[in-house]
Amino acid sequence: MKIWVDGGLRDAGSANISVLDHGLTVGDGVFESLKTVNGVPFALTRHLDRLVSSARGLGLPDPDTDEVRRACAAVAEANPTPLGRLRITYTGGISPLGSDRGEAGPTLVVALGEVSRRADTTSVITVPWTRNERGALTGLKTTSYAENVVALARARQRGAGEALFANTRGRLCEGTGSNVFVVLRGELHTPPVESGCLAGITRALAVEWTGARETDLPLEVLDEAEEVFLTSTLRDIQPVQRIDGRLLPEAPGPVTAKAMRQFEERAAADPDPR
Repeated sequence: MKIWVDGGLRDAGSANISVLDHGLTVGDGVFESLKTVNGVPFALTRHLDRLVSSARGLGLPDPDTDEVRRACAAVAEANPTPLGRLRITYTGGISPLGSDRGEAGPTLVVALGEVSRRADTTSVITVPWTRNERGALTGLKTTSYAENVVALARARQRGAGEALFANTRGRLCEGTGSNVFVVLRGELHTPPVESGCLAGITRALAVEWTGARETDLPLEVLDEAEEVFLTSTLRDIQPVQRIDGRLLPEAPGPVTAKAMRQFEERAAADPDPR
């Protein structure tokens, strides 16, 4: 495997960053994960726009998006795979131990790993922890992912594929690495970004292509939703079959199935929708 580290490709065994990198010591970094199909990244421009936005939100210098594009192309060429996860990581760089940043400048890492196609359906649980819709990192895709690790581990322990959070007001928010859509009385809804959820790239495209409504929803909506699906880079649109102990009789239901067709057709027609 070849990995891009600070300006060039390295073998995985020698693709090293400092143990003093701020992304490692305090989680001071941002990232993007993209799907690649036969080496072609999906929605690269949108992901780079969000990378810049997240970096600005942390107060990091803007990443050089031309360099990131070159890195993505080089890594994809060096690691051919039919379906891959392309990971762009951009951190605060070598810094003192503690919260203060150093002066060495940011670190850029781009890596690609082969993945399998997602399962046709999934199950989810709700967790007791909340998303803070007013936090300093709200809306930023940062490397501070420990909350997601803990919640997803609980989901795995209970035989589920994803965990869903409410926010501090008890409103439906998001998953550990996904956005959530629900069908109510035949209409498609998803929580607004004001709920504290990440403005997912797949989420945004699903809203645009399906006409879904952004709606402030209580967590309890999961008890009455006719259909539920998740969106993310590697899921695209994935129907939910079980929520906690509730089995949804049809997954995908008709609204979800239509959304899946719409997304697949539009994504196939344009691998970099602006």
